[in-house]
Amino acid sequence: MGLSAATPLWSSPGLLLAIALHPALSVPTHRDYCVLGAGPAGLQMAYFLQRAGRDYAVFERTQRPGSFFTRYPRHRKLISINKRYTGNANSEFNLRHDWNSLLSHDPRLLFRHYSRAYFPDAHDMVRYLSDFADTLGLHVLYNTTITHVTLDKDQRAWNGHHFILTDQKGHVHRCSVLLVATGLSVPNQVDFPGSEYVEGYESVSVDPEDFVGQNVLILGRGNSAFETADNILGVTNFIHMLSRSRVRLSWATHYVGDLRAINNGLLDTYQLKSLDGLLESDLTDLAILKDSKGKFHVTLKFFLEEAGSNQSADSIPLPQDDNDNFAMRVAYDRVIRCLGWNFDFSIFNKSLRLNSGNAFGKKYPLIRASYESKGSRGLFILGTASHSVDYRKSAGGFIHGFRYTARAVHRLLEHRHHGITWPATKLPITQLTSSIVRRVNEASGLYQMFGVLADVILLKENATAFEYLEEFPLQMLAQLEMLTGRKVQHGLFVINMEYGRNFSGPDKDVFFDHRSVGHTEDAWQSNFLHPVIYYYRHLPTEQEVRFRPAHWPLPRPTAIHHIVEDFLTDWTAPIGHILPLRRFLENCLDTDLRSFYAESCFLFALTRQKLPPFCQQGYLRMRGLMSTESLRQHRVESRLPRNHAATDSRLEDSSQQPGNHEPPDAPMATGPLAQSLDSNKEEL
Repeated sequence: MGLSAATPLWSSPGLLLAIALHPALSVPTHRDYCVLGAGPAGLQMAYFLQRAGRDYAVFERTQRPGSFFTRYPRHRKLISINKRYTGNANSEFNLRHDWNSLLSHDPRLLFRHYSRAYFPDAHDMVRYLSDFADTLGLHVLYNTTITHVTLDKDQRAWNGHHFILTDQKGHVHRCSVLLVATGLSVPNQVDFPGSEYVEGYESVSVDPEDFVGQNVLILGRGNSAFETADNILGVTNFIHMLSRSRVRLSWATHYVGDLRAINNGLLDTYQLKSLDGLLESDLTDLAILKDSKGKFHVTLKFFLEEAGSNQSADSIPLPQDDNDNFAMRVAYDRVIRCLGWNFDFSIFNKSLRLNSGNAFGKKYPLIRASYESKGSRGLFILGTASHSVDYRKSAGGFIHGFRYTARAVHRLLEHRHHGITWPATKLPITQLTSSIVRRVNEASGLYQMFGVLADVILLKENATAFEYLEEFPLQMLAQLEMLTGRKVQHGLFVINMEYGRNFSGPDKDVFFDHRSVGHTEDAWQSNFLHPVIYYYRHLPTEQEVRFRPAHWPLPRPTAIHHIVEDFLTDWTAPIGHILPLRRFLENCLDTDLRSFYAESCFLFALTRQKLPPFCQQGYLRMRGLMSTESLRQHRVESRLPRNHAATDSRLEDSSQQPGNHEPPDAPMATGPLAQSLDSNKEEL
């Protein structure tokens, strides 16, 4: 039955009732921002949106936040450190060593109030996330499972389309911006003959009594594999661990996702010859057979193919038939898969183009360095699933990293959709050195997201002032003006934290003799994490960023300076850290950044054509110290300052390429760092 053209569409009460009762026909609920997942990343973004007064909602499939941590890790101990004491009262500094807290204005919502353990229990994380959401009154729709996400083209929308979300009840939600914080939730599985006999990390028993007197084979070599092994190490006959690659230790690679010391008990029992062992092989080349006694045997796939599908398991050849010392010739009682996790692409329509199709693209969505999807404008990936930007490099896949990348994404959105420029502090040039020193000694985002988020200093005309932008995505530097609303007209500095290039890696000996660097002239050879300052006269182009030198985080700068590494990560030594930095900045800016007494400024005003900025901004504006007899006497005793006016010497590099132990083609050094100690003290 059709509708007559003359019939009013809403005239029938029955039709109105039918539409109201049928979710698929109801008008979608519109929100500016939709966040999928109430885990740490989703709640962190919700906090920023709420503080900014934005229209948003978080969709969570379970009845409380942090559902991942209700099940994982299976043996309940987190590997994110909870360092409650640092001897420092600075809250920003302390976040460097607090790997579990989210960012907020409420000091009660620090994780150290929820656990005293250095490696906390996962239940404490669940409790913390619940309190975080409840205390801050975040808008979370619990028990709401989004089953499908697609696009609806609309030229009036912020991004040229809306995101249409359908939940398990058929309700439709329309969003201008979609922020996906669902993490990695699909177990990674390798398909090979006999893989159906393998138990998964997500379901295997965690009761050691179930493994008493058994031979166990574990597939995988990450923290979940070693966590599983540690749990049963004392009750099994032996544990063999098989993976395609060598074990990577986090203290050798400086990557927190590699094997942590808390889980590596099996390395001891392997190297100390206590029956357990590690093996390397591509899992796709193997096959697992189950014999008539229920035992499992490892063979090669081509043996299985040669025998044919009609052969019984007991009659298929095994490697030990030809090689009687084959390492895996014993039978196993259990085979456990611990191969990590992948992103769940199943709810996203192909029109969103989240998956690249390659092997890496099956684990992570395809995103830019700004965390925005390459296939759909306005779709951002947060949290663990955004780790493709810094995989095996930095901490973007973990709370102590992605709490800062979430803030960076929020700042990008604030400018794009609400016209709010990236936050910046404007200061006189005389405070440039102290601003950099403060940030490299305190900032947690800069410290944890090394090589990914960097501070940017935008210079004003004649280098009289500067704007300081914190934690900008490094690889988006060429688009800084568009993404932040800030103009780069008179040059810029970029402050990044870096390890030495030859210091990290699974094959490196990070405990070699003379591994530390202490002399300022050798700062470019620093191995441990240290600040590196890049100076550019102009904003690098996208092509320059894309085709930068190998192993460089940025294009070759006009000048570069390494602040020498410090055992205490305390870059406040007047001669070792601050003086070389100030000299570098002065050479870049062709000015004098020191502070002076009023008498010195008076002398400069009488005898020099160019006054130091401190005198321009202080003395000539009637600020600073009044002249007194004691100051005059001090001037006489210490003699008048020498000529500190800037020279026209050419810009040089105070150190070498970041992380490169070989001199660059064009020497880059900023002046005489090898002065005597007395001379350095006098200049201070």
